[in-house]
This record gives sequence, structure tokens and C-alpha cells, in this order.
Amino acid sequence: MVSDFSRSLSLLREEKGVSQRAAAKELGISQALLSHYENGVREPGLAFVVRACNYYNVSADFLLGRTLSRDGTTILDAETLYDASNDKDNVLRGSVMATLSKKLLVNSIGILFDLLGKVGSKKAIRSAADYLSTAIYKLFRQLYEAPGTNSPDFFSVSTTRFWAGMPGVDMTLSEADYVGALEEHARDRNATFPPMHHAALAENYPGTYQSLLQIVHTTGERVQHLSSCREEK
Repeated sequence: MVSDFSRSLSLLREEKGVSQRAAAKELGISQALLSHYENGVREPGLAFVVRACNYYNVSADFLLGRTLSRDGTTILDAETLYDASNDKDNVLRGSVMATLSKKLLVNSIGILFDLLGKVGSKKAIRSAADYLSTAIYKLFRQLYEAPGTNSPDFFSVSTTRFWAGMPGVDMTLSEADYVGALEEHARDRNATFPPMHHAALAENYPGTYQSLLQIVHTTGERVQHLSSCREEK
């Protein structure tokens, strides 16, 4: 299984726009060895990790998958993360639709991660966070670039690579990791999953379950409509 380190190492090279051969030369190793590192076949020593951090200009924590911040900044615990949902009059000014959409998603994501927390699979939690983070990244960047006047230097991924679909590739890999983590958890004889039938969800999430139901319904209708359109052709 490819580790967070292997995946980060490969993605950073692709983001930098260099070939495996060129990167290997700069890092002082053979292309074959770099390929092993990127595919999780072998684990590197500390000296290589240091060189890779310097080459890609990231922290060791980022390269090892211990933080989402390139400079190594970490959130020590959930209490240190600002939560806008606790603010008074937390309404998106100028649009009722934006406010309602935000609440539907925030409430539903809250249920998702609470359930994942009860499952207890760190791999599944990380993969779900990666998938959703990239989805937000894509939508924000598309909005950011829409006026045509904002500087693309705001982002580390080049405009060409962004529009070529690299974030979509990352989402696909994250989804595969997520499914794999859940399957791995299910194979554990001692593993448990929280109850997710209607009555249990309604009881455990009385204030937010309606939001999840709404998303399940509207998304299901939209996907079903697409399926029906394809069947009619």
C-alpha cells in the first residue's frame, strides 16, 4: 500500500513539473530507487527525507503526511481550530441560497466525520478530508480565476496543471484510499460500525440529520435523472 510519504513524494514531483530522472539526479539517487520510494516499495533514510524537503521546499511533517501545511504548521487539537459555526448571526451576507446551501453541507459533513470518528479508521478520516478539501480547492480556485484578473501565483499548482485535471486525479486517489480503508476496517473481526439506519441517525443527530436527508434526496434525484437520460439514448 502506498504510504502518505510515497504519495506526497510523487505528487510534489509532478507539481514541480520535473521527470523522475531529473528529480532523482537532483536528489542524488538513481531513478530506479526514486521509483521505489514513490511507489512505496522501499522506505528512505533520514538523509534522503532532508534532501527531498529542501528540493521541494516543504517541511518533513508535510512530506510524511503529518500535516496539511507545507511549512509544517500543525493543529494541536480540535479546540485550536476556529469554528465559524459558533459565531452569532452566522449568515452569508447577500444570499439566502448561499446560507442554506452552506448549512446543508456543514451539517452533513459534521455527521459524516462524527460517524467516521466512531468507526475509528484514521485512514478513512484522512482520505475523506483529502477528498473534500480538494473539492473545495477546485471550486474556490475556479471562482478565483473566473474574473481573469487575480494572480495565479496565489496557488502552488500551475494553471496548466490545474485545468488539465490534477485536482481531479487527487480526488480519485483519495476516494480509492477511502474505500480501501473502509474495506480494510470491515475485514477486521473486532471492527464495528455505528448504526446508520433512519431511526438511529434521527435519534443521534436530531438537529442536523434533516440536512443529510435533504442532500441524499436531492443528489439521488439528480444522479437518477442522469442515469435515466443515458438509458433513453
